[in-house]
Amino acid sequence: MIENKVKAKWQKKEVVVNSFLSIPNTFTAEIMSEQGYDALTIDYQHGMIGFSDLFKMLQSIRNSGVTPICRVSGLDHAVISKVMDAGALGIICPMINNKEQAQKLVQDCKYPPVGIRSFGPTRANFSVSSNYFYESNEGTFCLAMIETQEAFDNLDDIASTPGLDGLYIGTADLTIGLNQGKLTPGFDRTEPEMIESKKKILDIAHKHGKVACLHCGTPEYAAKASEWGFDLVTITNDVRLLSGAAATHVRKFKELTNQNYDESDKDNNPSSY
Repeated sequence: MIENKVKAKWQKKEVVVNSFLSIPNTFTAEIMSEQGYDALTIDYQHGMIGFSDLFKMLQSIRNSGVTPICRVSGLDHAVISKVMDAGALGIICPMINNKEQAQKLVQDCKYPPVGIRSFGPTRANFSVSSNYFYESNEGTFCLAMIETQEAFDNLDDIASTPGLDGLYIGTADLTIGLNQGKLTPGFDRTEPEMIESKKKILDIAHKHGKVACLHCGTPEYAAKASEWGFDLVTITNDVRLLSGAAATHVRKFKELTNQNYDESDKDNNPSSY
């Protein structure tokens, strides 16, 4: 089986650097795969990506050695099976709120006797391993997204689920869920209560021998999260990187040519995904 660099880094207690792919394009995926990330997550939930896009994007990043992950659209056996059959080495599943849902996630990601995944690794049999059935349960991973008050209240139950590899904090939705809409969705929260909540999720994940993962908006915040002890940090996505770089260039040009730069020309709101 090809090396799952994410799991290898976790075994060595090293932090994984990840980003998200939301643009349905093989060239942008290929560009991102050559920038030094350990992993890239194809966003099948909020990204503008269909399955045919996902399939081609997996192919386009294969030669880079970056570990391909997929954030699926939800707790759906058919979707999870299909993206793993296509060659995803990790699954991030949104809105896991209790132990029953966490158990179902593991079952959908794993072959018997661990789970109930049906056999048919159409591409993975070539791109991942010719011995896929026997190696994939150990060679892949699944992460439960913690995004709601209910999930936060059930952290111990979720984290104790056998076969689950870790907890992934969906910061934007968790901000909404824990504050009943009083705070706007965003990534790099500095409110003491939000930092405390993130650290609690981290501590409970580690207590149960699971990894803890955090979605960040900037490398500065991701570095801080790694110091806190997070095992995987996501630094924004391709959409934000493109729009941010473009806005910076336009702003700089207008400054150099003594033109006014109107901040309303660009979207400064933090992405909710």
